Amino acid sequence: MDRRTREELVARYKDGYRVVAGALAGASDAELDAVPAPGKWTARQIVHHLADSEMTSAVRLRLLVAEENAPIRAYDQDLFARTLHYDRPIAASLLAFRGARESSAALLDLLTEVEWSKTGVHPEHAQYGVERWLEIYAAHAHDHAEQITRARAAGR
Repeated sequence: MDRRTREELVARYKDGYRVVAGALAGASDAELDAVPAPGKWTARQIVHHLADSEMTSAVRLRLLVAEENAPIRAYDQDLFARTLHYDRPIAASLLAFRGARESSAALLDLLTEVEWSKTGVHPEHAQYGVERWLEIYAAHAHDHAEQITRARAAGR
């Protein structure tokens, strides 16, 4: 990955909380809990997923940077949604999402070229390293912000 692409992805990653917060601005409980289509998550569930995913991704980034050939554990996001009470209020999950993202963003700003090139082993990805991590999580919040907007519309 060239430096310009990396910088663009880091900027997109850093902007992730803002776009999610914007998608949630003024949301009513009815909008947060509207099911947009059978089998699709509500906006509330998406927020909890973002918190869980971001906390997991923060640990993954740290393992990749700190260890050699770090083992990266997968998790079942649907199991989390079913079992971790995703019907609870979203305030704490928004804080967790923001805090984990801001902490990881600060770390990204300090990485050396050697650290950017580090890789690990992830059971769901053929190649998984710091740059692949960034590609995934730079898009993640933006993609879910769009889902939140669609889910909220189903509740209006």
